[in-house]
Amino acid sequence: MTLKPFRLNPGLNAEMLAKRYRERRRLHIPNVLHTEDAECLYRSLRASNDWKLVINQGDKLFELDRAAQAALSREQRTALDHAIYKSARTDFQYQYETIRVPDGRLERQSQDSVLSRFAQFLSSDPAIYFLKTVTGERDISFADAQATAYGPGHFLTRHDDAVEGKSRRAAYVFNVTPAWRAEWGGLLLFHGSDQQVEEGFSPAFNALNIFSVPQPHSVSSVAPFAPNRRYSVTGWLRAGTQPE
Repeated sequence: MTLKPFRLNPGLNAEMLAKRYRERRRLHIPNVLHTEDAECLYRSLRASNDWKLVINQGDKLFELDRAAQAALSREQRTALDHAIYKSARTDFQYQYETIRVPDGRLERQSQDSVLSRFAQFLSSDPAIYFLKTVTGERDISFADAQATAYGPGHFLTRHDDAVEGKSRRAAYVFNVTPAWRAEWGGLLLFHGSDQQVEEGFSPAFNALNIFSVPQPHSVSSVAPFAPNRRYSVTGWLRAGTQPE
């Protein structure tokens, strides 16, 4: 079956969005794709079995695929959650599921998945031109990408995305979960210097959140009563040459 390419909403006004972006160096852009394209991505992510739970301990990253998660006893799962939450009180910590997309152009093309096609679209000429115009960062050359899924209790504590050598010009979150409510959590929060929240974006369906790097932010914990997981594709808009 031939899969249709992803398409930007032709009604987007990049120049107008650029003016709004310059005001706070962050922006919530609704209705970014044709609706059926966003729905296709959502269905694909929800049906995938490739998800891995990711957590960190200092500079170390730990990943557990679905089989490894299922193999944990109730006591082991409780102990793991206790250790994660204890770390999150004072340190940088996160807990959510991910599907990673390789940065390389050829590797992406070799993967026959809707997610990989979306990553290729984000680095295509039309998308990159749109993103350059909105951000004003003319040296953006490609977007890296990963799918993320936040279930009840999942979160991402405060950080600013600044990593030396990555040439990150802006971060993005493309949201694909239908009918998400703010009280379910999973909000993208921007932090001020006085520990107050300056602004928050709810993960609206088919909306792109984009913001300059560095900028302190977090993702609030998803509530235990949330009926669905919070699905998105996230990453950074980067300068330099995209790997082959």
